[in-house]
Amino acid sequence: MTDIDDAVAALLAGLPVVLPTDTVYGLAVDPTRPGATDRLFEIKERPTEAALPVLAADRDQAFALAGEVPASARRLAERFWPGGLTLVIPRKTGLRFDLGGVDDATIGVRVPDHPVPIAVAEQVGPIAATSANLHGRPTPETAEEVLREIGDRVSVVIDGGRCAGLASTVVSCTDEAVTVLREGRVSRHAISDALGPRHPPIR
Repeated sequence: MTDIDDAVAALLAGLPVVLPTDTVYGLAVDPTRPGATDRLFEIKERPTEAALPVLAADRDQAFALAGEVPASARRLAERFWPGGLTLVIPRKTGLRFDLGGVDDATIGVRVPDHPVPIAVAEQVGPIAATSANLHGRPTPETAEEVLREIGDRVSVVIDGGRCAGLASTVVSCTDEAVTVLREGRVSRHAISDALGPRHPPIR
């Protein structure tokens, strides 16, 4: 079990770390470091076709990764960030983040409601993260469970107590059309309510 300074040092060295978040424990890397994303996919045994979302320290840091941010995305961020909502938005042209996946036109971003990933992102910059479990297995709720599952594959695990929350809701806002790709912490009803009655129905 280690602290934020150890996590920052490992990330800057291109190594994956495990962090608590407001939803689940996350396996994270600095996506600007050569080979870091490959190491994450190898540890998790996750297909590289599944792109990684990014955790940011605040809205400004998150939206700096985007091209034109649709008004719908800004409205949802104002309502639900920090919190359990991942927004898939147009990706900034020329952004050199290795996130895996096959779509270079979009990026998934979230500002978590937890001091650890925010402190890390303030020092490192936005971090690519996914749940800290082997692909297809349940997400561990404690740092001890993470250590049993993948502890021999990472050098840094920060113990933040039990993380038993639902995974984030993932919403695509690549234009003014809004599509719920995965319902989790934030309900479809809450998203629709935040967009207001004049917005087209969410998909």
